[in-house]
Amino acid sequence: MNARLKIGSMFLGIFLGLLAGCGGSSSGGASPPPPGSPPPPISGISRFGVTIGPVANFGSIVVNGVTYNTDAATFTLNDAPATQNDLRVGHVVSVLGTVDANGTTGTADEVTFDDSVKGPIESIDLSLNQIIVLGQTVLITPETSFDDSLNPSSIDGLSINQIVEVSGQIDAAGNIVATRIEPKPAGTQFEVHGFVSAHDGANMRFNINGLVVDYSAATLDNFPGSVITDGDFVEAKGQSLGAGGELLANQVELESLIGGVADGDRVEIEGFITRFTSAQDFEVSGLPVTTTASTTYTGGIAADLGLNIKVEVDGDLDANNVLVARTVDIRPSKAVRTQATIDSVDSANNSVVVLGITVTTDQLTRFEDKSNADVEPLNLSDINAGDYVEIRGDEFPAGSGNIRAIRFEREDPEPDTLLQGFVETVSDPSYTVLGVTITTNGGTIFRDENDVAISSAEFFNRVAANSLVQATGSEVSDTSIAATEVEFEVEF
Repeated sequence: MNARLKIGSMFLGIFLGLLAGCGGSSSGGASPPPPGSPPPPISGISRFGVTIGPVANFGSIVVNGVTYNTDAATFTLNDAPATQNDLRVGHVVSVLGTVDANGTTGTADEVTFDDSVKGPIESIDLSLNQIIVLGQTVLITPETSFDDSLNPSSIDGLSINQIVEVSGQIDAAGNIVATRIEPKPAGTQFEVHGFVSAHDGANMRFNINGLVVDYSAATLDNFPGSVITDGDFVEAKGQSLGAGGELLANQVELESLIGGVADGDRVEIEGFITRFTSAQDFEVSGLPVTTTASTTYTGGIAADLGLNIKVEVDGDLDANNVLVARTVDIRPSKAVRTQATIDSVDSANNSVVVLGITVTTDQLTRFEDKSNADVEPLNLSDINAGDYVEIRGDEFPAGSGNIRAIRFEREDPEPDTLLQGFVETVSDPSYTVLGVTITTNGGTIFRDENDVAISSAEFFNRVAANSLVQATGSEVSDTSIAATEVEFEVEF
């Protein structure tokens, strides 16, 4: 082993879960394994290293498909000592520990969480599904979990000037793709992570994306010679904003690759490709990755890689701090959504049936109980026929009419049934999605992608196979919904 490369708070702010790059070669035209498949184990070897990604479940802790025993682990939350009870589903964490030879279980030594940004909401754009927090653009996608103290637990439950904590991952444009959003009380210290730009030493200011940071009264930590430089990755903290909206920082810390793994150790990281030159040369926010002839691709092939593609990379760190990939898992878009009651449960096969649709879960599915039962950890064995759930995921395999769940939430019963997916067939006044017939009538409200009301005639003139449409209404039968509202959606 060479000198250890620490993976600390640089991985935990807005880039936590993102320092993954992948490049590579393909094994040819063979069909790749499905995304989410565990990496091929190294026979008989337990591997020390780090896993970075969103928490999927508890009962120990599940991150990137690995279930870690946390009995002896230490926890850190936003630089303070914590316990596992302080973590939530969707928090992007760094887990330092050992992964067993099977690639799906391990033992955690340290679990660390640091938010991406925490502060007041400056603006909300429902049409773009995004908010601005401390000058940082936060994108809300089907993979965003909301704290159940929000009412409703969605972007509609947010308000201007509300203080929120965002955990997420960075895309190629520097936006935070939120994995969890939760409200915080008045008086909460503001925090933001990012790269310094437009540094003005004379006036002691710099920018982090759309935020100006005034550090004239701040303590500077870890800066050589107490000098801030453009390109530094920092965390800035402060209690208030100035008259011009600038963060009045009381602490600015230079954050770097600091502490935990060395060459030869295992690294498994989920994130978006933020620099792409070729399938052999790209990265996700700073950690270079190389591939070999033995690199395995799941969910696609090397030719599917590109800027802003979400991936998970598993491999070994070399002496130059380059991740040598054993697997590159390409994650497809998660545009399918349903809110409905469970028809049946098959725990043995990790599946349920909703609206006649088979929904499968796997080690990457995030489970959360938002019902009054409030079971934690929530597992499929806790789900019963008749439970009301919200499920988000993708159709897998393509064309199968089945859903693979990335989020599985149990909720208190509601009168409406919702189904969002890609249209298969159209026959005015109805259409089908995932084998479910959506029927409209004179009372149905039709909307375009911008939530503007349109006529039935305009809707059926526009709708076609592969249109992404959301329908809300009443479940008439296991495979039929009488729609009170249908709306074109934009795929994120």
